[in-house]
Amino acid sequence: MKGPAFHSTSKGRQAVDVEISPFLRDTATQFGTGVAYALKVLAGQLADDPDMGRPSELPGILTVTVDGDLFEDCPALAIGYIREPDRIEIRYVNPISFAESAESAESAGSAESGELVAGAQGREQQEEEQRDDPATDAVTVREVADAWQRITGWLQRNAPDSYAALRGGAGPTAIAALEGDLGVRIPVELHVLWLLAAGDDGASGGGCLPGNWALMTLDAVAAAYRLKMDSQAHQDTFDTDRPADERITVWKATWIPVVALGPADATSGLYLDAATGYLGRWSRYNEAPGEELDTLVTYLEEAADMLEAPALATRDKPGLIGGALVWGSSIDPAQEDRWQPWDG
Repeated sequence: MKGPAFHSTSKGRQAVDVEISPFLRDTATQFGTGVAYALKVLAGQLADDPDMGRPSELPGILTVTVDGDLFEDCPALAIGYIREPDRIEIRYVNPISFAESAESAESAGSAESGELVAGAQGREQQEEEQRDDPATDAVTVREVADAWQRITGWLQRNAPDSYAALRGGAGPTAIAALEGDLGVRIPVELHVLWLLAAGDDGASGGGCLPGNWALMTLDAVAAAYRLKMDSQAHQDTFDTDRPADERITVWKATWIPVVALGPADATSGLYLDAATGYLGRWSRYNEAPGEELDTLVTYLEEAADMLEAPALATRDKPGLIGGALVWGSSIDPAQEDRWQPWDG
């Protein structure tokens, strides 16, 4: 469902509609009561000047910034949108901290945070070599945003406690800092997911993803990555004299933790392999990693499908305990009598 469209009537220019989903509009108001009005003003400006944004580090996404001082109860905002020949769709709204605003002002004229990402640790050449096809990346951006919006929209309507437990999106600078910390280029699909949500604090003891697993915070991602890389380094000392085919892989540098067993339980979870684009299972106990054969897109899409059509769900069944989403595969026995299966 799309929100109101703002229509361009500029002479000599093809009409352009600017669309903002009701879900995004409602979500953005958590940053301040003046955000809705700021979005309305911006939408009118975009309708008249669709190309006013600057390219972001996400292919296919243009960004504009809103000066919060111009609107009452509105922080400085970074807003991403997709530009098509006859329409614009605003895809995300993130507040900009004072530090990020100052940094942006000092580097005026450069693409928003794009140079920060490309310049981290002198990895410009690596960035170019590993960059995916821009058209494919643009599709991926839309797929992740659509799947996540389906999940969060369901939560907002049916499981408000779980919806409230989701953290807001991370800023581009925070994601770039994590990328520099890991020393691995973060794939576009994970980048856009973190722009939309940077963790799940959980409700009723579990996260909102199948199995009651939780989207990890950026701090938890960094901590789990360091722990697993240390485990691999320790393993390498034992493998020094072993033949190559007998050496044990505990962790690869391209594996990025994404999902944990629970909001407060990072003993196991799912990683995204930045080299292949597939998810895999990881465990703190150095169990053999398991291949999921899912991409992040298909994983999120299937989670959304199971919520919207529970009768067709095969991997897990959604249900509710009060205002929290609880998946059937991992119900706490102490709460089992309160669990109500979701029948759509």
